[in-house]
Amino acid sequence: MTIGSNTTRRTLLAALLALPAAATLKIDRAVAAVMRRARPGTAAWPTDQQWASLNAAVGGRLKPVVPPRLDGPEAAKWLADPFYVSDQPGLTQSSGWLDGWTSSPSACVVRAEQASDVAQAVRFAAEHQLRLVVRGGAHSYMGGSNAPDSLLVWTQGLRDIALHEAFTPQGSSAAPTPAVSVGAGCLWVDVYDAVTTKAGRYVQGGGCTTVGVAGLVQGGGFGSFSKGFGLAAASLLEAEIVTADGAVRVVNASQEPDLFWALKGGGGGTFGVVTRLTLKTHDLPESFGVVSWTIKASSDTAFRDLIAAFIAHYADHLLNPHWGEQVRTHTDNRLEVQMVFQGLDVETARAAWKDLAEFVKARPKAYQAPDPVVLALPARHFWNPAVLGKYAPEAIKVSDRPGARPGDYWWAGDGEQVGAFWHAYTSAWLPASLLKPQDQGKLVDAWFAASRHWTVSFHFNKGLAGASPATLAASRDTAMNPQVLDAFALAIIAGSGDPAYPGMPGPDLAEARDHAVRVHKAMDALKTAAPDAGGYLSECDFFTRDWQASSWGGHWTRLAAIKQRHDPDGLFVVHHGVGSERWSADGFTRRAG
Repeated sequence: MTIGSNTTRRTLLAALLALPAAATLKIDRAVAAVMRRARPGTAAWPTDQQWASLNAAVGGRLKPVVPPRLDGPEAAKWLADPFYVSDQPGLTQSSGWLDGWTSSPSACVVRAEQASDVAQAVRFAAEHQLRLVVRGGAHSYMGGSNAPDSLLVWTQGLRDIALHEAFTPQGSSAAPTPAVSVGAGCLWVDVYDAVTTKAGRYVQGGGCTTVGVAGLVQGGGFGSFSKGFGLAAASLLEAEIVTADGAVRVVNASQEPDLFWALKGGGGGTFGVVTRLTLKTHDLPESFGVVSWTIKASSDTAFRDLIAAFIAHYADHLLNPHWGEQVRTHTDNRLEVQMVFQGLDVETARAAWKDLAEFVKARPKAYQAPDPVVLALPARHFWNPAVLGKYAPEAIKVSDRPGARPGDYWWAGDGEQVGAFWHAYTSAWLPASLLKPQDQGKLVDAWFAASRHWTVSFHFNKGLAGASPATLAASRDTAMNPQVLDAFALAIIAGSGDPAYPGMPGPDLAEARDHAVRVHKAMDALKTAAPDAGGYLSECDFFTRDWQASSWGGHWTRLAAIKQRHDPDGLFVVHHGVGSERWSADGFTRRAG
């Protein structure tokens, strides 16, 4: 039976009133079990007149989603440009996940330019039982920024940025603090330009320049210097959000504090559509810098010894607020250092690697390695494309797409992720207890065993052990899994292939499945050292079994209650988001109970 007209509703109600209570209860459960969102071509789908009404309400900003052609001569060029992908409502920054999801365009999109546009779209979706998708930078590895047959709320048009010398949240008696208010459509390249390059301040944001601000903060959010400045979510002072009832709310620690807390790591696209964020800014260090170094071991035994030497060295010299980014081990017995530092001069930073460099140099038969490269620059220029283009042109790629804005660039190393089709992606928090001298051997054995299967990356900026007490306190007051506070690093093991958008050649499934097996073997080996480790909700396995505990730990119960209070009908659904357990995998069918 299709429930789509007043006549049908009256007939159904009359039949229900005539039934005994027990029979009514059974039918209620049956209806709940098959409650479905509307799809194009069904009677419940809005009429052309109703769509026209929404279009008028949002100032003509409702459009059908028309994916770009991907078979033209320049398609490969544009698909390598994350800004081009970001500009296309029919594309996503990842093109899918093996056996998980594929990038699929929505039916229609509202490109919001003000909070009222978002509110109109939210009310329309709720009234017509539509699948609603929220999109900012479209970087969701889990596919949260796309769904077929959906209405897409695209925040790209919300690009205002305002700096504050002294900001106090509404209704708060807190002391004023320097801050920046950012529209939800901003990418981090926009914010770093305004806050750091132009104003000489620091804001804790993402590492990739094309990541959306709102999505990063709601996921918890790490940047290269998180050990020094904490989670991006910890800097959130206030947010404007459109909730499932279509209301535009301003939330902070004084106004609707539970909802505000949920936005600090509870997951994007789950509690509403964030339209503006105000983030605390920090004093800018004098310098930012990088360390680049690759060491090749001549044997498995020498490689295991190198891992052991690095772990001991990290525990003694690098476990502090100054250091971030990653070290990778490869199956061919290479250890690759790509780390960053803040607040140190070059000589101090180089001295921090002296012991490990001497260990390597003293064993010329075991290791091949140049001296580590240590560079620094004034922190104000770290995201300045003019300076980077002049002195480190190989480090960045500049967008030359039609309509490109000056300053649209991305880090060259991030280019491999554009359009990636994920074969597997896993992560695990590594507790700092493994750095105790008596436990380092367990970590070394696990890391070496994992490296036999696949490349293993330790992201030291994505674990807060070693941060200052103030940084830890601010990050503790978020919805993130508390394991992040005690982790010295987030281990990431992942594999991907070329873009596989609809209309393009599909992935090599045999290769993809082989890669997935090897990735998971590597993570299984690593987790022998940390069997209870959870994963980072924005960078975790699509198929995580106990995902509630893995992503949020003991915070899950509180988050579930907030979700029920603000979105009882489940308008906002993302894969493995709070409340998604009540819906089918595609978000269209409400589960019974």
